[in-house]
Amino acid sequence: MKVSFKEKVGYGLGDAASSMFWKLFTMYLLFFYTDVVGISAAVVGTMIFITRFWDAFLDVGIGIVADRTKSRWGKFRPYILWGAIPFGIAGILTFSSPDLSMTGKIVYAYISYSIMMIAYSFVNVPYASLLGVMSPNPKVRTELSSYRMIFAFLGSILVLLLVEPLVDLFSTGSGGAVNLKLGWQLTAVVISIIAVLFFFLCFSWTKERVKPIKQEVNSVSSDLKDLVKNSPWWILLGASISTIMFNSIRDGVAVFYFKYNVTEAPLFEVSFLKTNLALITLYLVLGQAANIVGILLATPVSARIGKKHTFFWSMVVATVFSVLFYFLNDANIGLILVYQFLISICAGAVTPLLWSMYADTADFSEWKTGRRATGLVFSASSMSQKLGGALGVAIVGWLLAYFGYVSGIVQPLETQFGIKMMMSLFPAIATAVSALFMFCYPLTDNKLNEIANDLDSQRANQDE
Repeated sequence: MKVSFKEKVGYGLGDAASSMFWKLFTMYLLFFYTDVVGISAAVVGTMIFITRFWDAFLDVGIGIVADRTKSRWGKFRPYILWGAIPFGIAGILTFSSPDLSMTGKIVYAYISYSIMMIAYSFVNVPYASLLGVMSPNPKVRTELSSYRMIFAFLGSILVLLLVEPLVDLFSTGSGGAVNLKLGWQLTAVVISIIAVLFFFLCFSWTKERVKPIKQEVNSVSSDLKDLVKNSPWWILLGASISTIMFNSIRDGVAVFYFKYNVTEAPLFEVSFLKTNLALITLYLVLGQAANIVGILLATPVSARIGKKHTFFWSMVVATVFSVLFYFLNDANIGLILVYQFLISICAGAVTPLLWSMYADTADFSEWKTGRRATGLVFSASSMSQKLGGALGVAIVGWLLAYFGYVSGIVQPLETQFGIKMMMSLFPAIATAVSALFMFCYPLTDNKLNEIANDLDSQRANQDE
C-alpha cells in the first residue's frame, strides 16, 4: 500500500497544528499564569496536574469510541474535521485572562484549561490512531511518524519565532501603554487560525487503508483485557511517560532559567531577518532544529540497529549531557547552546520511534488475540503525553514554590539553584528511567517482521 508524499505532508500538518499549542503549554503556560495572570507557581502546578491527569484517562474513552466509529471518512479522520474549530477556540480561551478576583482567575484557569485538554484529546487520540491504519508496513509507519515529528517541530519553531514578537506587537497600544493580557490573547488568535487550517489539510490529504482481520465489533471489556495483557504496551507507556517528563521539565523551566539564572546573555543578530534574537529564543529554536536532526537520524539509525536500541542509546546519551549541563553557568553560553543541541537531537530521535512503536504494540495485540483495537492502543500515546506532561510541568511549579520563587524579583541563590537542577539533574533522572524501561522492551525488529508476516498471511487468507 503506497503512501504518497502529499499524504505524508498532510499527516505531518496535523501534528504541526497540535504542537504549536503544545509548545505554548510546555514553554510558556506556567510563565503566563504566574507572571502575566499573577497566580502562584504552586497553585498553577497543581491546576495543570489535576486537569491533565483526569483528562489523560478520557483519552482511553475516546480511543474506545473512535474504534467503533463508522463513517464515509473512516474511523479517525472525522474527529480531525469536526474537532479543529473547537480546538482553536479552546486555545484562545486558555490564553485569555478576564478581569476577575484571584479566586475567579484560578477557577477560570481550571475551566478553560480543562476545555483545552478535552478538545486536544478529541482531535489527537484519533489523529495518533490514524498512523496505525494508513499503512500495515512497520517501515512505512516509521517514515510517516518521522514526517509527523518533523512537522511537529516545524510547528514548534514557527510558534517560538512568532510568540514573543506577536505578544510585543499586540501588547503595545497607543501612547506606548503595555497590555500583556491582550497581547497574549491576540497571539493565541493568530496561532489558532493557523492550527485550524493545518487540521483541515490533514483531514483532506490523508486516507485510512488498514482493515482489521475480524470485522465484528469487539466488546469494550475484551479490548481492555487485551490491553492489560499487552506487556510491550505497558513497557512503552513507562518509557513514554518518563521521556515526556524529561522534555516537560526542561521546557517548563527554560524561560525561568534564562530570565533569572542567565542574566548577562547577549542578543544575537540575525541579519536576513533584520532583527536581534534573545538567548532564550535562540536556545528554544536551536532545540527544535536539533529535534528535527534527531528525527531525520531516527529512520536510518533504527534501520541499522533497530528501534529498541536507537531509543535506548538516545536516552543514555541524553542522561549524560543532562548531568553535564548542571556544571554550566552564564559564563558558558556556547556550551549551553551546544549541550542543548546534543540533548535535543536525542529527544528528537525517540519521538518518531514512540509513535511507530505504539503501532507495533497494536499489531502485537492483534497477533496474540486476533482482535485489533488501534484507537485504544494509541490512546496510550496521548495519555502518556498528558500524564508525563502533567507531572513534568506540575513538578516545575511545585519545585519553584519549594525553592522560594516569587514572580518579578531577583531570585535568591536557593531559587536559582532549584531552577538549575530542573534544567539538568532532574531531567537526567527521567531519561535514565526511560532507558531502563526500553532495556526491558521485548519487540525487536526481527520479532516485528515475524508478526507482520503472520498478519499479512491471515489477511490474505481472509480475502480468499
